[in-house]
Amino acid sequence: MNQRLLGCLTVIPLSLLCGCGAKERSKDTTVRVTWHQDVAPLVNESCVGCHVDGGIAPFSLTTYEAAAPFAGMMADATELGVMPPFLAQDTEECQVNHPWVDDLRLTAEEQLMLRRWADQGAPEGDPETAAALPAPPDLELKDKDETHAIAAPVEVSGSKDKFMCFSLPLNNASIQFLEGVQINPGNESIVHHVLVYADESGASEALADENGAYECFGGPGFNDAALIAAWAPGALPSEMPAGVGLAIQPNTRLVINVHYHPTGAGVETDEGTSVDLRWYDGLPEWVGILQLIGNFSGTLFGGSYGLQPGPNDEDGVEFRIPAGVSDHTETMIFPLPTSIPDNTRIWQMATHMHYVGTDMLIGLVRDDPQESEPADECLIHTPRWDFNWQRGYLYDGPMDTLPTAKPGDLVYLQCGYDNSMGNPHVAEALADQGLDAPVDVFLGEETLDEMCLGVFGLAFPISEFL
Repeated sequence: MNQRLLGCLTVIPLSLLCGCGAKERSKDTTVRVTWHQDVAPLVNESCVGCHVDGGIAPFSLTTYEAAAPFAGMMADATELGVMPPFLAQDTEECQVNHPWVDDLRLTAEEQLMLRRWADQGAPEGDPETAAALPAPPDLELKDKDETHAIAAPVEVSGSKDKFMCFSLPLNNASIQFLEGVQINPGNESIVHHVLVYADESGASEALADENGAYECFGGPGFNDAALIAAWAPGALPSEMPAGVGLAIQPNTRLVINVHYHPTGAGVETDEGTSVDLRWYDGLPEWVGILQLIGNFSGTLFGGSYGLQPGPNDEDGVEFRIPAGVSDHTETMIFPLPTSIPDNTRIWQMATHMHYVGTDMLIGLVRDDPQESEPADECLIHTPRWDFNWQRGYLYDGPMDTLPTAKPGDLVYLQCGYDNSMGNPHVAEALADQGLDAPVDVFLGEETLDEMCLGVFGLAFPISEFL
């Protein structure tokens, strides 16, 4: 098993990202690059889903006049891999065996084109002979069938995080299969993350008030709820691979679990967090499930699994990130349960930490590997973890070619943290709480707590389900 120590995030100087502190380069005039003929099509395809007026990015790149001042910054950010935001990377420690769906990373040729454009002074070119613009990336769930929203606004204030659940009826008379879900936070300035569960038993209804709301913490507040979707900053709509659907039993209720984090700016309101759903037409070939694995605070199953000994443990095995330590590591191991079928496939991976996190890797050690698959397979590595850019990463390929998972296989998670003021995310999170120095960080749900959590998309043939 890969037992490396995860490195800490190298902080990127603001001057470099702005292009104003970069090393002086000789101008490359061998190939002339212009906005209308070369750069605009790439930017439209890869950037303007966010970099548009009113979008989530801080400035627009939709016109030459808007983009030209940022030419140097665009070249620097893409060469560093900061933009477009795609955290999954191939590294010395992890070579993933499958490509990713909707891989946003620019090719070396595309990065070189942006560098040449910046070095040549960002020429505009001739708008009369402009190249055709491809469609920008679509950040909305297409062809949604229905929307379910919380019944009443929620106010958040003070300095303490707030955890609320909302129970909503689906009114489905028969079993249905979900193929697409989009979570729409009602106020992104205070919504830290959202989890959506399927409540088949209806237990959430008894916990809720007249608006379907009740306080909860770290989940729906009862057992036997199935996770069907998650949202955190940067997340895209969740769409199943072709032929895969999440099974929703008759008369199921949705539970929307929202973690609110106040900004300290007084009373702020979530006017209506909602969930869009798209149903599979008929029966899928594969039944999908989402599984959260990680966040172990101690040992499991007699001491062999769960949280492993760490470099800064003082009182036995503990999840504790000491104040001021910039290169802390936590490792967790978990055996896959006997409840999953032998022919289960992994179609999606995601990593999740909070603001102290810098680097996360998830792998699988197979108990009985077949000849065509490795005994130890790295599933995902996000070496420059950023809480603000979270998403699920889907493997690109037919289901029967994707990584297998069987009972007895071991999942391992390696999470790296920087709990020093050299981590700008830590400094910002502390400032929000009125603190000016790091404190010891422990496993938990609060914003200033930490996590080491993997999100697995699994699927098995529908013949195993019916």
